[in-house]
Amino acid sequence: MRHLRSTGLSLFAALSLSACASPQQVARLSDPKFAFNTVSGTTQSVLRKETVLLMDAAAIEANAKRVHAMVQGKTLNADTAVQVALLNNRGLQAAYAQMGISAAEAWQSIMMPNPVVSIGVLGINADGVGAYRSIEGTIASNLLAAFTQEGRSRRADVQFHQAQLAAVQETLSVAVETRRAWVEAVAAFEAAGLIRDAQSTANAASELAARLGDTGFLNKADQAREHAFYAELTGQRAQARLAATLAKETLTRQMGLWGSDVNYFVPNSLPRLPGHVHSRPHIERDALKSRVDLALARLELDSMAKSRSMTEATRYVTDLELIVGAEKERENDGDGISSETTPQAELEFAIPIFDSGKARLKRAEAAYMLSAHQLAEKAVNVRSEARAAHASYVGKHQIARHYRDAVLPLRQTIEEEALLSYNGMITNTFELLADTRARLNSNLMEANARRDFWLADANLVSAIHGGGTASGGGAKMAEVAGGSTAAH
Repeated sequence: MRHLRSTGLSLFAALSLSACASPQQVARLSDPKFAFNTVSGTTQSVLRKETVLLMDAAAIEANAKRVHAMVQGKTLNADTAVQVALLNNRGLQAAYAQMGISAAEAWQSIMMPNPVVSIGVLGINADGVGAYRSIEGTIASNLLAAFTQEGRSRRADVQFHQAQLAAVQETLSVAVETRRAWVEAVAAFEAAGLIRDAQSTANAASELAARLGDTGFLNKADQAREHAFYAELTGQRAQARLAATLAKETLTRQMGLWGSDVNYFVPNSLPRLPGHVHSRPHIERDALKSRVDLALARLELDSMAKSRSMTEATRYVTDLELIVGAEKERENDGDGISSETTPQAELEFAIPIFDSGKARLKRAEAAYMLSAHQLAEKAVNVRSEARAAHASYVGKHQIARHYRDAVLPLRQTIEEEALLSYNGMITNTFELLADTRARLNSNLMEANARRDFWLADANLVSAIHGGGTASGGGAKMAEVAGGSTAAH
């Protein structure tokens, strides 16, 4: 009996110790800063920007002061706007907190279930044997959890990496969307400025038409035409100013600003076009190597493979418990109270008579194939998105350069020649104003083309590294004036 008791307790102790997670794995999963290192490292290498993990009130307050100094009364360029968003976007901090939750769940999954202790007392104050007749104590431990510990540890590592990559993807998404919002806001203010210039020209034409009408030189229809054009541009300028205000609010939300921090400015016009665009002959390869969502899909397939292996390993035995303990029984034989201790050992498991595990195995196989097909689809889409983003990047640059180098110089020449003709009394005032309005319309088209290029530049980063929709475009902020100025 003593040998049986010793063997059972030794087996229980050995299984409990072998089921413990490694200290290194526990350290990785329990330290939020360790998980965040992957996020900050990727952000630095891809975006050349800093990001922070705000874990307490003191860190939040210090970060708020830093952001205030960066934005209060300042004119923000695109890089500064992105940096502020990475520091101050609370949705991003929520994603980092979710990463901590996922790490804790992975940590929990590798823990051995706590043993269950059972104590029973029989015959209290009976037959004159004292406080009890017999007492029994057992400890039950889940053997299946011990046998599957290695597989659960590997799966926990996969889940941990998935949580890190999800946080990286959210970081890239915030950066890309902030850059897009900055481009849209600046383009909207530039469009509003160009429409303001067009309105000034239209106002001059309207006033001239009124004076000519007083002299009888211009009929009412021609006067009304000039007045209507000015009135239309007044409404279109109001629309453009509203669009600029709303675009700036979108940027403000991306940067997580409120209160006095919203008192910042953006430039009145977008940057000039670069002299040339960078050719990327291996953009498909770069995207397949760097896309975070593709890496997440690979990890999901790996997780499904490990889940499938564990399902196969536990197909027949789904619950296996070892119960060890001892029973101490006391008896009054007339000469006094004698006691005897009896060790116990039990093994509990379910007999797979009705459920052989085939359904669970089929489900695991189907889940694995689902992840495999989704990964293959994602790889095809990533290749296409990379090619499309690069084609858009190159094409938008060519279009914007065409407006800058061909259309605008021609419009300027036409306006200069019209001015010479007007000074020589060859053409009248309204023909000169019409040429001026046509040039302003071309300026709007060039600004739109330049805006599209900078959006395509932001989308190229998204196509290679992930984060946001690579084909994201933008609202045509300046179209509100394009139709009327061209038609007039």
